[in-house]
Amino acid sequence: MRKLSFGMNVSLDGYIAAPGDDIGWGGPPSEELFQWWLELERASGLSLYGRKLWETMSSYWPTGDQQPDATPAEIEFARNWRETPKVVFSSTIDKVDWNTRLVTGDAVAEITRLKAGDGGPMGIGGATLAGAAMRAGLIDEYQLATYPVLVGGGTPFFTALDNWVNLNLVETRTFPGGVVLTRYQTRR
Repeated sequence: MRKLSFGMNVSLDGYIAAPGDDIGWGGPPSEELFQWWLELERASGLSLYGRKLWETMSSYWPTGDQQPDATPAEIEFARNWRETPKVVFSSTIDKVDWNTRLVTGDAVAEITRLKAGDGGPMGIGGATLAGAAMRAGLIDEYQLATYPVLVGGGTPFFTALDNWVNLNLVETRTFPGGVVLTRYQTRR
């Protein structure tokens, strides 16, 4: 069975986006944090995206390595992003590119099917999609890069749940700028 992880940058008050879908509150990640995200992405065998995150990622990373100021890590991230198989879950778009497949039906059923298959770990991104996977008990690990900023509202990292989910802390790490990484695995 494949492992499913949900990781995002998050404000100290628990939001992945401020009101108006503003994700600029964190500023660019430090080189060290960006490298950590790159290593996580390299280890992923499949990336699962909701529509909004897909639109954000696909608007930059297909050519991110061609930007004049791209760092070596950004060049590697862009190349890895293009090469990693991706699944986008959306009922409002009709075309995806860059080694990506579109799913318009039941997201939980498809994620369950993908988890039961062979392959490397999977990462999931996007609040609505990850929220559905959380409620279905499909997420095995949570990775939060918490920034020292309060945004006061917006899109929360965690969704409302029907039941408690017990977690084990498996890693903490501090990055430049006061960003604190915490990784938790779901107790089964």
